[in-house]
Amino acid sequence: MSESQDQRNKKVVRSLWAGLDASNAASVEAAWQHLAAHHVFQGFDPISTLAGASGFLHNYWLPLRHSFPDLVRHTHIFMAGQSNGRVDGDLSRDGQFWVGATGLYEATFAHDYLGIPASGKSVSIRWGDFYRMVDGRIVETYTLLDLIDLMQQVGIRVLPPSRGKDHIYPPPAAKDGEMIAAEDPALTSASLAHIRDFIFQGLNRYDRSELKSMGMARFFHPDVQWYGPGGIGACLGLREFEELHQRPWLVAFPDRQVQNLTALIAEGAYSGGPGWAGVLATHTGPYLECPATNRRVAINGMDWWKRSGDQYVENWVFVDMIHLFRQFDIDLLARIRRA
Repeated sequence: MSESQDQRNKKVVRSLWAGLDASNAASVEAAWQHLAAHHVFQGFDPISTLAGASGFLHNYWLPLRHSFPDLVRHTHIFMAGQSNGRVDGDLSRDGQFWVGATGLYEATFAHDYLGIPASGKSVSIRWGDFYRMVDGRIVETYTLLDLIDLMQQVGIRVLPPSRGKDHIYPPPAAKDGEMIAAEDPALTSASLAHIRDFIFQGLNRYDRSELKSMGMARFFHPDVQWYGPGGIGACLGLREFEELHQRPWLVAFPDRQVQNLTALIAEGAYSGGPGWAGVLATHTGPYLECPATNRRVAINGMDWWKRSGDQYVENWVFVDMIHLFRQFDIDLLARIRRA
């Protein structure tokens, strides 16, 4: 049986990682071959957009390795697929090939990073990546690092205490998230249809009054494990999710709507995608001690979901909190100096 495009794309990403993660400069430089000449990096605030392979290497990866020189990558989910992330489901305007992955970097925090003071101690950095692939090259990379969680690990709080539980970012309970071999196409197709139904026919149906209008009890298992970002924390069970995250979020952003996502893919029982401005909302209620600004905000994030039957049992969630609060005219990185 011939190798699928998704499997070939996974090999490219793994080769990129092998070069980037090596300790010698030659291997790191060789990793460039996997990035298209017009590669664009879309990252977390304050790095944001970087043009070209050189921009990615010199303004993102090498500074990260300087601050965390013994960095070791742990991959919890690794998947690939063709995107169908439009609200209207128009495949003629979608269908791009993507690879998505998330996990933890384990490293010693040896040198300051983006104004966060080094602790000299071991830290775990939560990472999420999505790569758009064309003709065997990576043309776009979307990356989020959980900087709020990193700050918490070194004793700096720029946000109020999380309502959920901090520092809970495990791999899938079934240990089946790193999908090296091809998954059942029928299962993949069902997972993509299911996540589209959840996002566009569930989350977007909030009536601004009752949580049940979103149908979360239909989509989320009662014991769903929801692993939120630093500043929000993990919610272990549907009741915790509704009370500790969903209700405060909807008080702050009652009109929020998921837009056309940057990508939405599935493989096997997993689905995931990035959304740069994937959610648009008006900040009309208090959020994490920030009063309503009545500003229109665009929320950058990433998710991975694990499905069991007709319900999600695990959900790994990233939100670029620094970017979100900057839209409230609050610089969370500047708060470090006052922490």
